[in-house]
Amino acid sequence: MLQKQIGNDIVKEIGNIDSPEGANRVFQSRMTPDHLERMQQISTPEVRIKIANAILLCDPDDVYLNTGAEEDRQFIRELALKKGEEKKLPMDGHTIHYDLKEEQGRIIDRTYYIANPLETVSSLAKRMDREMALEEVRDKMGGIMKGKTMIVGCYMRGPVGSPVSNPALEITSSAYVAHSAEILYRNAYANFDREVKHLGHFYTNIHSEGKNRAEDLPDARVFMDRSHQTTYSFNCTYAGNTLLLKKGNHRFSVDHSVYEQRGRELAEHMFITGFEEPAGRITWFAGAAPSGCGKTTSAMAGTHFVGDDLAQMWIADDGTVRSVNPECGIFGIVEDVNWEGDPKLMALLRKPGAEVIWSNVLIDENGVPQWTGNGEKTPERGYNHQGRWEKGMTDEKGDPLPVSHPNARCTIASTFLENYSEEAENPAGVETRVITYSGRDSNTMPPVWVGRTPDEGVVIGACIVSAATATEVGAVGVKRQPWANAPFIPGALGDYMDAQFRFFNSDRIAREKQPLMAGLNYFLSHEARGGDSKKLLGEKRDVKVWMAWLGRRAHGEVDALKAPIGYLPKYEDLKELFQKIIQKEYPYELYVKQFSLYIDNIVARIDMQIGSYGKEENLPPRLFEILQQQRKELMALEAVHGSVVTPDHLEAHAG
Repeated sequence: MLQKQIGNDIVKEIGNIDSPEGANRVFQSRMTPDHLERMQQISTPEVRIKIANAILLCDPDDVYLNTGAEEDRQFIRELALKKGEEKKLPMDGHTIHYDLKEEQGRIIDRTYYIANPLETVSSLAKRMDREMALEEVRDKMGGIMKGKTMIVGCYMRGPVGSPVSNPALEITSSAYVAHSAEILYRNAYANFDREVKHLGHFYTNIHSEGKNRAEDLPDARVFMDRSHQTTYSFNCTYAGNTLLLKKGNHRFSVDHSVYEQRGRELAEHMFITGFEEPAGRITWFAGAAPSGCGKTTSAMAGTHFVGDDLAQMWIADDGTVRSVNPECGIFGIVEDVNWEGDPKLMALLRKPGAEVIWSNVLIDENGVPQWTGNGEKTPERGYNHQGRWEKGMTDEKGDPLPVSHPNARCTIASTFLENYSEEAENPAGVETRVITYSGRDSNTMPPVWVGRTPDEGVVIGACIVSAATATEVGAVGVKRQPWANAPFIPGALGDYMDAQFRFFNSDRIAREKQPLMAGLNYFLSHEARGGDSKKLLGEKRDVKVWMAWLGRRAHGEVDALKAPIGYLPKYEDLKELFQKIIQKEYPYELYVKQFSLYIDNIVARIDMQIGSYGKEENLPPRLFEILQQQRKELMALEAVHGSVVTPDHLEAHAG
């Protein structure tokens, strides 16, 4: 349940401005004449009232309204350098930003949904009652921008004119956050009023880094007010906690799709990329994976890049599923990005021409960014998020200190990419034929498998399992990652799951345009298939083959083996594609290792999902029906062929 516009709007309650006239008085007293003139371009009363109340809450020394013009972008760049939030690097257009060493990921323990009494909040999230949140914001954000400049930006999360884009305000005292917003989102100052009127809503994001001290981190908070579509973030600097146009507003978009557009729209944690074949046909993919699990690698493997992290999807009038990227840039993890696996991205990071904000990498003595897994010679010394670094340094446990943090990032505009597609700015989106779900699963699932029905596809997404990554402070071990979207689902998981089943079973989707839904697993290890190495059973570049096969399957051009978990590729098809796509031999022995079903592992995975989902309320029964059916079929296979079922066994069983 979601209650829109219920309860006090916290920033309005504190600022006490509730009329256009009151907002005008604030602007006249707090803005210079040139920025007051800029403010006249924004005429929507609700937008003006939000900005005025944010000014009164945070009490900045001055207010800078960013129009997106190059002179404004340059002002923000220079302010970031002046404040020490960024530092210039020798390569033109490159800067380095360091977050506090104690804040290298999302502060999930201090992130809350502001909730009304009757609202249900996801069991995987934290909630705070509205009155308590009001006092927290009043106490910790009141006057937080004294001595600082407030930067106000008007952005679109998605192409201007798209039916699923979302207008959003970014209000911050951090020039680094404003600089990042200019790279990652579309400044829509000139179109903001029109888009708000057309779409009927807008998001508001209010952030201040405060004094940016480690001792203030216990008081850092990220609040998301679903009812009034407003986020509050303070005493933190990591972009995942501060650039709330990203995951904060993604949560609001999930709410919008689940509670206002159920069965018609989705807001997903997915890349969007296209694969072009020699004949010129482009097959468009969208794919979910938890942060740090290969989304950027998958997106960059395509020949036509649209996005690497988020997707807004809808069913168009012609019966196709369409997707747009809310972002227009990459905030990408760089660990293990190297010339072998990511040549297109490496070219941008190592050669002049692109504007790049680096975060939490090592800067060596020559001013060159270095990071773990870049495939280059490790420097002897440098400076990273912990301070001075030298090869051989250890932490308090005696473990070697890595060159960079596992969550070190690069921020770069998509237009610089060699495989960037102009379709990224098409408000009609791209026709999405394949949807993939993946995580860090080292020992259970094969590299690729396809749901036999849309319902089985939904269950593949619901059952993502992944080793924890460095994107969340304090996250360890192996965890369930439903749709790779669980951290960003504000409401009840049952509501979100129902929205998935309704969307992919919609009779508005043309049968011949039904997206193929598949699982991907790049992280299967030698050890899991009888070897003694934890190395990957394959290479990162193999993803091009898995996706090429999925493209052919989506167009009905390849047959498949039928298995309880879904459809699996046949060897001859993969052998041809390995040679054709990446000029690589693909031995049959490797195929057998990768695509044999280790029944006990898969059944244990299913039992874990049934047990965990059994604790949730009001889940669609269809989830349990499919999992139980898969379990039954797997056990029947095991009774005939044993605990390891090979592709040959599947062929024989089908015969």
